[in-house]
Amino acid sequence: MAAETQTAAVLLSRPGVDKPPSESNFTLERRAIPKCKEGEILVKTLYLSVDPYMRCRMNEDSGTSYLTPWSIGESPSGGGVGQVIESRSEKFHAGDIVQSGGWPWQEFSTFPVTANPTLQKEESGYLCTNPSLLLGIVGLTGLTSYIGLKEKAHIKPGANQVMVISGAAGACGIAAGQIAKLEGCGVVVGICGTDEKCRFLTEEMGFDIAINYKTTENISEQLQMKCPAGIDVYFDNVGGEISNEVIRCMNKDSHIVLCGQISLYNKDVPYPPPIPQDIQDILQTRNITRDRFLVLNYMEKFPDGKKQLESWVREGKLKNRETIVEGLENTGKAFVEMMRGANIGKQIVKVAEKVL
Repeated sequence: MAAETQTAAVLLSRPGVDKPPSESNFTLERRAIPKCKEGEILVKTLYLSVDPYMRCRMNEDSGTSYLTPWSIGESPSGGGVGQVIESRSEKFHAGDIVQSGGWPWQEFSTFPVTANPTLQKEESGYLCTNPSLLLGIVGLTGLTSYIGLKEKAHIKPGANQVMVISGAAGACGIAAGQIAKLEGCGVVVGICGTDEKCRFLTEEMGFDIAINYKTTENISEQLQMKCPAGIDVYFDNVGGEISNEVIRCMNKDSHIVLCGQISLYNKDVPYPPPIPQDIQDILQTRNITRDRFLVLNYMEKFPDGKKQLESWVREGKLKNRETIVEGLENTGKAFVEMMRGANIGKQIVKVAEKVL
């Protein structure tokens, strides 16, 4: 390899627990490309994923036991996919496509191949040709929606159930809506923040109804008009007042899939965040389930789930949408814009092309 240094995105400062992140929280540095040691692989970054949960990692205390805070002066890390440049392990070879949940925001990285459960070599030729899918619809994002619905939604084909999804034009939202239809849900309603996103959901993703919460004065009233039989399943990506409005319209013995709370990630509250007393009363009197869902608790279901998702994508039954930003130097910007809701579908940073 001719180059000896690389570009790395670095966490420069923390926004504070109750403030939104900004591009000024990140900077760029030139750093040495790490040497590949025995039992390691050297990889070139192709794509990076930026996701809402990362906001918690910007705090000194992430608030969860399963997420470590990012360190000031170090590269943030998250989902990434890349190509092996050099291998000092018999398990990997130059040219392999690999992914990891702990991928640093830099052009090149080394990974140990043992005791590294998130490092995986991709065997599917289709996914090796389309590696960004491993970060979205066929990756942890798609698995979160698929397993969350399977485990918590209680969808019954033929029962004409109504499901509402908040944050519906985001990566988990568009996956959840399509998967719900494939699993036999009768009516799927998406809540999002622009008319463009509403049209996208109904015209391209197969949603039956879409509601723009920013231009709707009373969400509960709209839901009651559009869903007179009530709501049976709520896939909650945002929390806050939008979720309260949805819960007020839910039926007896209905179910909430508690996937994310992006509206509250810039606030100093515990996770899952507390809810008002009147909403607690509704949950109790109507016997509505609202269990915390963490997809990492279902890792034994990942292989079969991934095969199903890939099959649906290849058959054209599960459509994908990505918002792609070019260049490692724009990773911080991509993260900040995603947190503001500027993306449709999965927000991804393209760092480089495949080299072999």
